[in-house]
Amino acid sequence: MLKPIGTVGALCLIALVNSVGSCQADRPNILIAISDDQSYPHASAYGEQAISTPAFDRIAKSGVLFRNAFTPAPGCSPMRAAFLTGREVWQIREAGTHASYFPTDLPVYTQQLEQAGYHVGMTGKGWSPGKALGWPHNPAGKSYSKHKMKSPKGISSNDYAANFGAFLDDNADGKPFCFWYGATEPHRVFDKGIGARNGIDPATVTVPGFLPDTDEVRQDIADYLYEIQWFDQHLQRMLDRLEQEGLLGNTLVVVTSDNGMSFPRAKANLYEYGIHMPLAIAWPQQIPGGQTNDDLVSLIDVTKSLFSAAGVAADQADQLPGIDLLPNLRNASEKKPQRRYVYSGRERHSSSRFNTLGYPCRCVRSNSYLYIRNFTPQRYPAGAPQKYASAVYDDGGNLIDGKLGPAEGGYHDIDACPTLDFMIAHQDDTVVRQRLQDAVALRPAEELYDVRVDPDCLKNLIGNPAHAQTHRELSDQLTKYLTETGDLRVTDPEAAHVWETYPRISGLRWFPVPAWAKNNPSLIPTQPWLEKKRPR
Repeated sequence: MLKPIGTVGALCLIALVNSVGSCQADRPNILIAISDDQSYPHASAYGEQAISTPAFDRIAKSGVLFRNAFTPAPGCSPMRAAFLTGREVWQIREAGTHASYFPTDLPVYTQQLEQAGYHVGMTGKGWSPGKALGWPHNPAGKSYSKHKMKSPKGISSNDYAANFGAFLDDNADGKPFCFWYGATEPHRVFDKGIGARNGIDPATVTVPGFLPDTDEVRQDIADYLYEIQWFDQHLQRMLDRLEQEGLLGNTLVVVTSDNGMSFPRAKANLYEYGIHMPLAIAWPQQIPGGQTNDDLVSLIDVTKSLFSAAGVAADQADQLPGIDLLPNLRNASEKKPQRRYVYSGRERHSSSRFNTLGYPCRCVRSNSYLYIRNFTPQRYPAGAPQKYASAVYDDGGNLIDGKLGPAEGGYHDIDACPTLDFMIAHQDDTVVRQRLQDAVALRPAEELYDVRVDPDCLKNLIGNPAHAQTHRELSDQLTKYLTETGDLRVTDPEAAHVWETYPRISGLRWFPVPAWAKNNPSLIPTQPWLEKKRPR
């Protein structure tokens, strides 16, 4: 049963005697804007000179600009499920992996706010990819998607802002609203050269140290930045509509992304450019503007804060490990640090290894260091280098006919892109080859980086005596947190094979049996769902 809490709860009790409408008027509207594959610091409010994001900057100026916000997962589907539920990905079963199912018994904030009287909807990309079987609609809300527009090649024709307007028009009862704006930008594929053609000079972009600094890579980054600007333009139109209707002052606006940029060693990785997110939050009537926040924040903290702002007690609240941010944001001059650590993790991303197995890993981030634990270091982090172009199996799952594809055509945990193509094609260059290996080669069981001096996460400090104490501290802290939050990867490694039993809702790729599987067949999980899809 949902119960109002705190001051808003008292107001609602009074309103039950008087009128439901007055209760609703006291609660904030909520607008969540989530871009698709955008890393920190790619917004002009962070000083990135190659891009212009006036809407993001507007929210940052009227509210809070966060410099240390982190996603619970570096992939689309699991992050969105974690955000909707307010839980870590290892707490939400199928929904915590990529492109599977979303169990109906997992409470989501959108549904609970709707039950509490909110008008709830979404446009664009909600929880996706995957199948929300048994749900009346996407867990992010009822879709508003009728309005279309002429858009550049590679960009959605969804007129996000017009559909937000339709959602507002549909609120005849004047309820407080909760809207999810999920752009499909800057998800690939980009129209090559679109950034330069629209005023983004590739010469001015910042190339992360884990990528080769070449004209091809700079152009690819410029194209990515243009798509962020497209996302921002629609947000600007939404904010303008709210301002015109006098709603902006009592609207809690959250602008962020699901995971990092779709480049090698970023998206689908637990490195900084995979998990460190842009985040700005404004609520003019409640949160003083002009704040810059350097505290460690998880995006599941934002979920916890949405319940608090709406005055709704979350179902199964004891299972939500996030922290309510609102007390600190409302009283910036008296705020106290709430976190020493923040966490993230992943299981399967794409179909990119033998038997579509995942690459399970978890991390803990402090103010200064990032510690990563790779649970299956025998597997390739970005996908096995070579897949079958065609494959046929017998009823026992044995290959009877197979044709191998290109030697390095299996890195499917990296979205297909000009940058990856360039890196594969130019390995005769020593620097390029090293950057490619950084992205695709086998990794050790543990990694430790000093992000103050190495934000590109290229210098692993494991084994360095000067950092031994930090290694022990963060390793112990990660184990403690994963145990407390029920992660099977730590509490019961054998039972953790369940992650591989969750079906992947997509086409599958087929790979040769790796040496580790031949030598240790007991390590191969049983996957009935996979066997049903094996080509025969």
